Amino acid sequence: MNNYKLTIQYDGTSYAGWQLQKNSMTIQQKITESIEIIIKEKVNLIGSGRTDTGVHAIGQVANFRTEQEIDIYKFKHSLNSILSKDIAVVKMGKVDEKFHSRFDAKRRIYFYLIIKYKSPFYSHYSYFYHGAININSFNRLSKMFIGSHDFTSFCQANSETEKKLCTIYDAHWKEIGGLVFFRIEADRFLHGMVRTIVGTILSAVKNNFDEGFIKSILSAEDREAAGETVPAKGLFLFKVKY
Repeated sequence: MNNYKLTIQYDGTSYAGWQLQKNSMTIQQKITESIEIIIKEKVNLIGSGRTDTGVHAIGQVANFRTEQEIDIYKFKHSLNSILSKDIAVVKMGKVDEKFHSRFDAKRRIYFYLIIKYKSPFYSHYSYFYHGAININSFNRLSKMFIGSHDFTSFCQANSETEKKLCTIYDAHWKEIGGLVFFRIEADRFLHGMVRTIVGTILSAVKNNFDEGFIKSILSAEDREAAGETVPAKGLFLFKVKY
C-alpha cells in the first residue's frame, strides 16, 4: 500500500473548518473529492488535526493511502488544477505506509494575527483590535500558559474531548509595524483554545489584571471564567512537527 503525505495551505473563510460535516462544505471534503476524481477510487484523507470554521492554514498536513503508484509531480499539478483557488497543495511526497498525519504529530504551531489599523488587504486574515497593545504585558501573561495544564476553561463548553490536558512549549507575542503576532506551540489544542487564550490575554491587559488572573482561570476549569473568543479569521495553523 502506498502512502502519500500532503502539505496544504487554505483560506478558511468560506469553509466550516477542516473536518467532514453533514450539510457543510469543508476543506477535507473538497480535497478528498478532488483526489478521488484523479485516481478514480475512494480514499480516506487523514488530517493532522481539525481547524475550526473560518480558520486558515499555512502548513496543514494530511495523508492518504492507495494501491496505485502515483506520479507525484503530475498528480500534484492535477490536484491543484481541480481545487478552488482558496486551497493549495504546496508539497507532496511518498512516506512510510505506517505514517499517520494525526497520531504521529508531536507538536503543532498556530499564530494569531492582530492588526492595529483598518486595512482592506488584511480584513479576512486578521482581527482589527482597537485597544492598547502592550507586548511586554502580553508576553508576561502568556508565560503562565507554558507547561502542562488542564485547559477546560479555554475550550468550548460543548467540546466532546474528554481529556483537556495540553502541554504548551511556547507562547509569545511580537509586533512588526502595525501587525501583532501571537505564536503558540503545543502537543495538542482543544476546540477554540487558541482564540480563547488570545481573548483572555487582551481582556486581562485591558483591565490591568496580573498573572494571578490567568492562574485562577486555569484552576477554575470553567469556560465561563475565561475571556471572549476572538474572531476565527486571524488564526492560522502554521506548522505541524513530526
